[in-house]
Amino acid sequence: MASLVVVLKRLHHSTGRLFDKRIPIMLRRAVTLSRYVVFVAVVAALAASVALILYEAAVVADVIFNAVKQGGFQLQSGKALAVGLIEAIDVFLIAIVALVIGLGLHRLFVDEAVPLPRWLKIDDLEDLKGYLVSIVIAVLAVLFLRQAVERAGDLDLLSLAVALALMIAALVFFLFMGIRRKE
Repeated sequence: MASLVVVLKRLHHSTGRLFDKRIPIMLRRAVTLSRYVVFVAVVAALAASVALILYEAAVVADVIFNAVKQGGFQLQSGKALAVGLIEAIDVFLIAIVALVIGLGLHRLFVDEAVPLPRWLKIDDLEDLKGYLVSIVIAVLAVLFLRQAVERAGDLDLLSLAVALALMIAALVFFLFMGIRRKE
């Protein structure tokens, strides 16, 4: 047992400096490679966005076809068409959320030189959260619009409007605080 301790001490003494030099290099490589783990999330978000857009485009075509087939220019078919298209806008907005998240994560973690549209400026996670919250507000507004079209004149719609207004106010406050932190 004592000889094992002596061997380990000699090994540590002769290799200690070698390990001291390799550890920072290994850590740097691990951190560099970890950004490619985020690439999995980027691919998944972009794939989700494309899948949602293609699926909902097919749904929109079906809604239009069914509205025309059910009676052309009747009030009921017009309302069904409006509700269907509003629901499609909701899904398209969610697809845009996935797209913005995918592009933003790619820019932040994988390749900051990736060209983005002029309107999409993402320099840090606060920018990405700001875009996400803005789109969530739009999705909530579309949700209310869909309910308003479906339940026109319903008093219960007022409670939904108040709940959504409070949620949107909280999100706007969140955005405002993020902007103040950046300044």
